[in-house]
Amino acid sequence: MSALVDEQLLEAAPTGDPKLPRIKPHTTTEIKQHLRSAKTLWCPGCSNGTITRALIDAVLGLEIDPEKVVVVAGIGCSGRISAYLDYSTVHTAHGRALPVATGIKAADPSLHVIVAMGDGDSSAIGGNHFIHAARRNIDLTALVFNNSIYGMTGGQMSPTTHLGDKSTTSVYGNVEPAFDLCELAHAAGATYVARGTSWGYQQLVNVLAGGIAHSGFSMVEAMAICPVYYGRFNLTSDPAEFLKSQKEHAVPVDKFDEGETRSHDHYPVGLLHHRERREYVTALRSLRERAQEAHNG
Repeated sequence: MSALVDEQLLEAAPTGDPKLPRIKPHTTTEIKQHLRSAKTLWCPGCSNGTITRALIDAVLGLEIDPEKVVVVAGIGCSGRISAYLDYSTVHTAHGRALPVATGIKAADPSLHVIVAMGDGDSSAIGGNHFIHAARRNIDLTALVFNNSIYGMTGGQMSPTTHLGDKSTTSVYGNVEPAFDLCELAHAAGATYVARGTSWGYQQLVNVLAGGIAHSGFSMVEAMAICPVYYGRFNLTSDPAEFLKSQKEHAVPVDKFDEGETRSHDHYPVGLLHHRERREYVTALRSLRERAQEAHNG
């Protein structure tokens, strides 16, 4: 799929095998130092806690100053991450995490800004912000918790609920095709796109670290499990069995046939797309300097 951005702004894709950071797992004691509380707000069996730990592992592995980390969260199950992390956090309105994060990054480019969103939060009410953040190539890391359903509000179908899947608003099966969020991000101009699963923890840590280290808009889709709603309606309410299904469904990107369509039980994982392009805040700073020179001259 071609990117829908001005081609003259694109540089060649990096040559050779992309080298993701290899993060050594940290101890629970080290992880806890980045948490405000160990009390869980998520449902039993939810994998959002696993994804949150992977994020902390990535930050620790990159040796980033916690004072320089900002996590902006939307509304939904994933939005509760702001209550856990002992970083600067912002809990925004539904679908508005990316514009808030854009303002933060533009105000202080030295910050590492991570945007935690759900699949519905990022691609439904926040879909317009999602494509424009990717188009601008602003240096944000969008971490999308994808559980293929609206969990917090009662199990309604979302834009990533697959064809035929059941939910409280599609009791006889969904008739709408699902977004492939990674391909959507790539087409809109994201310069780093990756996917990981709750099952493949170490891979998820590594692609998250790669996204945070990347200069430009990075999108990491974390395949989450929701046994309470999605699992009970479609697969299994047993969290362990749900996680095992991810192991069976996830295919390393180098073994996923080019042009093959992603489905709910067959999808590529790893670093899917990586290009280099001028970053938005850097371009904005350059524009400001030229305007000041023109004004003073």
